[in-house]
Amino acid sequence: MTLPEPAASTLLKPIQSVGIVGYGAYVPRYRIPAKEIARVWSGKTAALPIKEKAVPGLDEDVVTMSIEAARNALRRAGIDPSELRAVWVGSESHPYAVKPTSTLVAEAIGAVPNTQAADWEFACKAGTEALVAAMGLVGSGMGRYAMAIGMDTAQGRPGDALEYTAGAGGAAYIIGPAEESLAIIQASYSYVTDTPDFWRRPEARYPEHGMRFTGEPAYFKHITEAARRLMEATGTTAKDYRWAVFHQPNTKFPQRVAAQLGFSMEQIEPGLLVPVIGNTYAGAALIGLTAVLDIARPGDRILVVSFGSGAGSDAFDILVTEALLERRDRAPKTRDYIARRIEIDYATYVRYRGKLQMK
Repeated sequence: MTLPEPAASTLLKPIQSVGIVGYGAYVPRYRIPAKEIARVWSGKTAALPIKEKAVPGLDEDVVTMSIEAARNALRRAGIDPSELRAVWVGSESHPYAVKPTSTLVAEAIGAVPNTQAADWEFACKAGTEALVAAMGLVGSGMGRYAMAIGMDTAQGRPGDALEYTAGAGGAAYIIGPAEESLAIIQASYSYVTDTPDFWRRPEARYPEHGMRFTGEPAYFKHITEAARRLMEATGTTAKDYRWAVFHQPNTKFPQRVAAQLGFSMEQIEPGLLVPVIGNTYAGAALIGLTAVLDIARPGDRILVVSFGSGAGSDAFDILVTEALLERRDRAPKTRDYIARRIEIDYATYVRYRGKLQMK
């Protein structure tokens, strides 16, 4: 099968220019070192995929973490929550199988009742899927502001490779008119195929994965295709971007894909958070972008590419504006959340995540 060549017509660009009016992150304070997981299961601490990962507390889930990130985004946007015409939450770990996370978040932040609300699922790109939809809603003129959230809790079968990297956290974004934005989304592009590299059946407690199949042809194929097609359609190369953020299931994958696309370690390092908080799934690319926005300067151009198993990638071309300097100190920075850590052992981790079944 021959895939069509990229063209400007394949870009996802709304009729009216839109951008990021506000953003906010959240990371739980609890951390379990990878070497502590290895101590329990293998005793081998060489070549661990990350340093440590964030773990939700007993009173934390996707709802509570989304509320925190959403409030941070509202602080930076400086708008009344009642002006939001959509609150969308993308996640792999919604607390209810049948009951929306989004309505709980919308209620808590004061966005109800005059708003659209929905939960999104597309593995690790559920957050950027909601972001693209928010661009469409605002760009079509149906609403002035829309909120997109990518948030997840730590998942992974005990002893499985995922347990080392599956962290918790994410980010919220408010999309609005370009003239009010702290960063304009100049274009986006989405690339999807049916590639079953990662899945979870109904009633299954933990996800399954295709081992090395999750790298190629899943992760690397989709991210490189999405990035290259976006850059070809916009006439850009890696040198045109100050920063780049790629989905980060571990430390090696984003570094390798960056090199394949011509990006340097300096360009990706600020958004590379997986070594210290783990893979936040639906929030991974979005929280990486928050860390970049925390240090970016007006005129900086940012490439963001997510990846979701199943499989697909969303790529974004983002331009920072002067408004960022005025607004970013209105809420805690992502690195502030990362810095306030409490280390826990494996037994505490098991209790917090409910991995020990008592009945």
